[in-house]
Amino acid sequence: MRHEEVNQELRSVVFDYFYWFSRFEFALKENGYLKKGPRSIAQADWVKFIDLHRNDYYPGNQAKELLEDPPKTQTVNGRGVEWHDLVFDEGQSELSKVVLIIKTIRNNLFHGGKHGVDDWDNPDRVRFLLSRGIVVLNEFSILSRLEADYLRYY
Repeated sequence: MRHEEVNQELRSVVFDYFYWFSRFEFALKENGYLKKGPRSIAQADWVKFIDLHRNDYYPGNQAKELLEDPPKTQTVNGRGVEWHDLVFDEGQSELSKVVLIIKTIRNNLFHGGKHGVDDWDNPDRVRFLLSRGIVVLNEFSILSRLEADYLRYY
């Protein structure tokens, strides 16, 4: 989809997705969900989030819809990149699957070319992924009791 083909309503949903995704990563970092490593760059630790909440997570309707129809992901081959179905590992928790979907939506939206893939040339599909992703991020904030930082209620 070309820039001039993105209508104002879809631009608003794109902005909202980035806003809420960023707010959730901020809330994770603000509450000690930080990747540990040799460098001191602050990064949200999604693995810690999954580990702490996997047993308490039950996908809501929006998450179930994303699980049934997840976005594609780019993979590298000998000639460049290709789009493939998102693959889940055997035994992967529901929370881990949904986090992978949420992060894939963000990565697909933010990085790389989108030509040749129906997901990103189809405004209805983009709206489907983003609107459900926003609801799921909201549910994550409630699950992890990070609503205050997520919503900026201090």
